Amino acid sequence: MQHAQNFHGLPVLTVPPYTPATLLPDAASVAWRLETGPYSTDENPEDYWDRFTGTVELEKVRALVIGHGVDYLPHQAFIDLSSRLTGLEALFLSDIEGDQEMISSIYQPDLAPLLEAFPGLRELVVRGGEGLDFPVTGHAGLRALRIESGGLPPEAAENIAAADLPSLERLELWLGDEDYGGGTTVEQLAPLLAGERKPALRHLGLQNSPIQDEMAAALASAPVVPRLTSLSLSMGTLSDAGAEALLHGQPLTHLHELDLSHHFLSDAMMLRIWTALEPAGVRVNLYGRQEEEDDGWGDADEEHEGSGRYIAVAE
Repeated sequence: MQHAQNFHGLPVLTVPPYTPATLLPDAASVAWRLETGPYSTDENPEDYWDRFTGTVELEKVRALVIGHGVDYLPHQAFIDLSSRLTGLEALFLSDIEGDQEMISSIYQPDLAPLLEAFPGLRELVVRGGEGLDFPVTGHAGLRALRIESGGLPPEAAENIAAADLPSLERLELWLGDEDYGGGTTVEQLAPLLAGERKPALRHLGLQNSPIQDEMAAALASAPVVPRLTSLSLSMGTLSDAGAEALLHGQPLTHLHELDLSHHFLSDAMMLRIWTALEPAGVRVNLYGRQEEEDDGWGDADEEHEGSGRYIAVAE
């Protein structure tokens, strides 16, 4: 994973320590990325945050990207400034690279107070799943939600599936492995698959899952699928069995894109999918074919399942 270069349609600017306000751009022109380094000469997170909030016109800030160091500040620090961050539309929590911290160890608390404090939020991206909860009954304005995790707590996934999000157009959940806190079942996603409580949803990503064949079988008849314009089952353990279920299920030719990248499909199955969907105008992503590891071990950053199938991101 790499740091975001663009967020919410804005170029990302990492604020250097000790930068005077006269050298900073207009507050509305960039997505502000806040990060402090690990060295003793670096500004400590509290001073860095105080200097940023004291020099930038917070009322004009549209997007914030919270990086390493600053991510250790409690969410309450942002909530306390909600009366000044009145134009905040997008928030990326813990934009942290793997060489800074493993995704499985990035802690995220209850997101409900944060969402309640920012009713104008349109886009939320969260990296990390340890401790994450989403006991939110609804949010009227949220249009895009992405949770990047090597192990999304099943209760959080279940709460997201059940939440009333009437404006939500894009939803991506990296479900992750049970050994790292994941373990979401198809049954826990039932309200989402049924198309309930998210009438505006057009893109759905159920990604990075070790039960991708089961997900595919459920989506083959899920009522939510006909309203989608794009669907992603990428980063997981999809095999010919799951792809067969998709091909024998409801039509997918209405989709603009089907992302199956990082998969375990045979050449014959890849050709069948391509032949069935590409002529109808569906962009099919079949990159990243993986080979099963019979001994159950692979790269250090990948968790295996079954007879050597593994998700893309775990620890």
